[in-house]
Amino acid sequence: MAKGTNQKLKLVYLMKILLEKTDETHSITMPEIISSLEAYDITAERKSIYADMEALRTYGMDIIGEQKNKTYYYHVGNRQFELAELKLLVDSVQASKFITAKKSNELIKKIEGFASKYEAKQLQRQVFVTERIKTMNETIYYNVDKIHAAIGTNVKIKFQYFQWNVDKKMELRHGGEFYYISPWALTWDDENYYLIGFDSEANIIKHYRVDKMLKIELTEDKREGKEHFTQFDMAVYAKKMFGMFDGEEQTVKLEFENRFAGVVIDRFGKNVTVIKTDEEHFTVNVNVAVSGQFLAWVIALGDGSKIVGPESVVSRMRKEIERLNRIYL
Repeated sequence: MAKGTNQKLKLVYLMKILLEKTDETHSITMPEIISSLEAYDITAERKSIYADMEALRTYGMDIIGEQKNKTYYYHVGNRQFELAELKLLVDSVQASKFITAKKSNELIKKIEGFASKYEAKQLQRQVFVTERIKTMNETIYYNVDKIHAAIGTNVKIKFQYFQWNVDKKMELRHGGEFYYISPWALTWDDENYYLIGFDSEANIIKHYRVDKMLKIELTEDKREGKEHFTQFDMAVYAKKMFGMFDGEEQTVKLEFENRFAGVVIDRFGKNVTVIKTDEEHFTVNVNVAVSGQFLAWVIALGDGSKIVGPESVVSRMRKEIERLNRIYL
């Protein structure tokens, strides 16, 4: 039997064939393996393929052979990712506002590469990227990479920050001046990616939407604010922020009807202290950034929720209700 031009790649292509054409519910026979190798201009005999499959098993591939009606069928069992895990990754990419539609489709295509061609079809059937609200900033990947590089090398970054105007055009904030920030962490909240950093000029921790950052550059200045992040807890920080809107951090006392216990635990965590006030109500004291978004969250819960204190926050809620009355009544 004459050897094909890709003979030295036989083991690689055998692995490719098994990974692409088999899974827990799809198998391949030896004649089909030989035919598939021939499609790559590789000739092989059964004996050599048996030896190659044994080598792949030694490498770590879970190649399973089963006999049915005098015919052996082969398939890959355990993979690097289970189908359920791949579906979870696809769902995460779909849900991420900070990834553009174009990049989402590219990523999902790569994720499909970890599955057989049959499982890849299942992943494709649940892809609904086109109609989702996605960022329009194509530099998001490079932004994240630069921020990680700055954190890794312990330097500040500078960047421009923008918002969308009524003409659907980018409008630079602060007149286009660069922000100089010490980056300390990245977090994903409310389907968006945020940089958590220290603003030396204001001497406070701030956060920025990564997809709204432009022209990120690493500086030669060392990061500042380490003392603020020594005991920093990202989960606690995220719980204080509502939709990542800034506000003055205060301890607020809230009263709820018992039916909202699940809502409160989902928002503030299972460790929140719940104090029963009567058979139908309970109160909690929570540290939050008091913003319009926080007030809107309380209002959205309806009659079953109320801000009890402090008076400054109660007064702010009254003013918010008056504002809404002026608009809608």
